[in-house]
Amino acid sequence: PYLRVDGQLQQVDWAQALDSLAAKLQPLKGSQIAALAGDLCALEDVVALKDMMGKMGSKNLECRVDGAEFDVSSRAGWLFNTTIAGMDDADAILLIGTNPRSEAAMLNARIRRNWVERRIPIAAIGEEWDSNFPVEMLGTGPDDLKKLIKARSGFAKTLKNAKRPMLILGMGALQRTDGLAIQALAKKAAESFGMITDDWNGFNVLHHAAGRVGALEVGFTPAKGFDLSGMKAVWLLNTDTDMIDQISPDAFLIYQGHHGDAAAGRADLILPGASYAEKDGLYVNTEGRVQMARKASSPPGQAKEDWKIIRAFSELYGKTLPYDSLSQLRDR
Repeated sequence: PYLRVDGQLQQVDWAQALDSLAAKLQPLKGSQIAALAGDLCALEDVVALKDMMGKMGSKNLECRVDGAEFDVSSRAGWLFNTTIAGMDDADAILLIGTNPRSEAAMLNARIRRNWVERRIPIAAIGEEWDSNFPVEMLGTGPDDLKKLIKARSGFAKTLKNAKRPMLILGMGALQRTDGLAIQALAKKAAESFGMITDDWNGFNVLHHAAGRVGALEVGFTPAKGFDLSGMKAVWLLNTDTDMIDQISPDAFLIYQGHHGDAAAGRADLILPGASYAEKDGLYVNTEGRVQMARKASSPPGQAKEDWKIIRAFSELYGKTLPYDSLSQLRDR
């Protein structure tokens, strides 16, 4: 662990690190503290941090650290509902703001196989990319999606006539200031072209951050928006993010992670965690399927599993979290 003293990061032991953190956070109100969960977070670590933030009275949580904006009130609004295996049944595909070849190689292979075997029609709205199957480009932005919804010919007719049409909405479309509006347009397109029926859901969001869907599943999002620049303390859990620029230079910044980046250099306290290869952990894939990562090696040096760091801090803070083992945390 490292603690910033007189402007310089100095190596300290775990007791000093967690004592200093408790001393810094105890005088603050929950509304003055925020936590960001990054792309590599295991589900157990996210739950532990969410519980800890709850003990401190804070609801300022965010896992969309790449700036993506979308409605999280309905689970179907941010999952890959068709499922990856279910893609084989699609007979028309619309891609919106995504490059599956670079973002999801396995998914891209399924699209290509579907085209090779059945020559299904595929179209896209967004930036062009080097595809390995034919794609009809319909435009680059939201206005082109609106035109498609209103159209009665061309690819709009193809989608209407398809028995199991589907769309894939990528992060490229949601990492914009109008991400919410684009998600709403994509939903409207799915409804207009009959993509949602009793036995088929063709509305899909493609996530490419390993920890994102799990964090969404357990509600690591704010009840309402919050101003990161107004926070007096910000806890970064495995967060490599441009959002660092939104944090006030006067805020106390906690960096909990395993490889260090700009955020670690800016941090007032560094808590060395274990990487995904150095601990057992649960992750949830883009379709909502829970998957288990097995520990391949032990954390180096004094690094510890992230949930254990948070659990140890909770005791010093005086709000002990109710689990002492990974199995107990998974029960929670």
